[in-house]
Amino acid sequence: MRKLLVLALVGLLAQLVDGSLGMGYGVTSSTLLLAGGLGPAAASAAVHLSEIGTSLVSGASHHAFGNVDWRTVGILALPGFVGAFLGATLLVRLDAAAAVPVVAALLLALGAYVTWRFLAAPRRLRFNPRPEAWFLAPMGLFAGALDAIGGGGWGPVGTTSLLSSGRLEPRKVVGSVDTAEFVVSIGGSLGFLLGLGSAGVSWAFAGALLVGGVVAAPLAALVVRHLRPRILGVAAGGVIVLTNLKTLADSLGASGITVALLASVVFTLWVLWIAWAVKLEQAVDAEATRYLPRGTPVVSRH
Repeated sequence: MRKLLVLALVGLLAQLVDGSLGMGYGVTSSTLLLAGGLGPAAASAAVHLSEIGTSLVSGASHHAFGNVDWRTVGILALPGFVGAFLGATLLVRLDAAAAVPVVAALLLALGAYVTWRFLAAPRRLRFNPRPEAWFLAPMGLFAGALDAIGGGGWGPVGTTSLLSSGRLEPRKVVGSVDTAEFVVSIGGSLGFLLGLGSAGVSWAFAGALLVGGVVAAPLAALVVRHLRPRILGVAAGGVIVLTNLKTLADSLGASGITVALLASVVFTLWVLWIAWAVKLEQAVDAEATRYLPRGTPVVSRH
């Protein structure tokens, strides 16, 4: 019973991060389940089954707050479903450990680019036209497969790629990726059920993660609705860098002390990056007030 309560708390915290920054639920939950002794396939199966519920509530919440671009969701969902189904089918039979450092290095580079893009951008952010199908469909296929194989990857790949493209404002990136994840979770779950059978799935663990995630989903969508694009982009970029730096260091055999030192340095830089993003947004507000008639009330958007 205590383990289930802990898992529910983990599901709550993981969904709060995932719903706010577009990534983190699968990686966080899978890591804990693996540490608890579940095999990779069983852990990923439990996570994907719980994500059917959490992503449904998260998507509905993001839609209610205007965080979803439905065209993007429509193009991403089907390739993501196919990729997750194929990835789940492969994971039952294969060891995907060799791909971990390669993917982590790629995401680390993309995370650094996302952070730099939002910090170095002009004070008033502008976003290009929405991404095309030729970009979204292959990304969805790859992200879905990686998500099933690694127990997490839909958010890191999808959110990172869309943020770095500059085609959608960050809140709609997060909302659209989270909403499309509902279909991806169904694809992964079907693959695991066919490969493992219902007896190979830890239903109690999946249920505990689901309960915590459902509680957190509406709150996370509310946070995204009111957070400035620059601050949200820098926050997401920092999470990408921090998590993938640790994954890469672990896969290359770095000692625990080395990993801790690297993480502490990156975390400190991340806090400074967010503080600088807040300062830039305050400068935009101050500049905007110069052109308002005297006595006009100013509403802060932080």
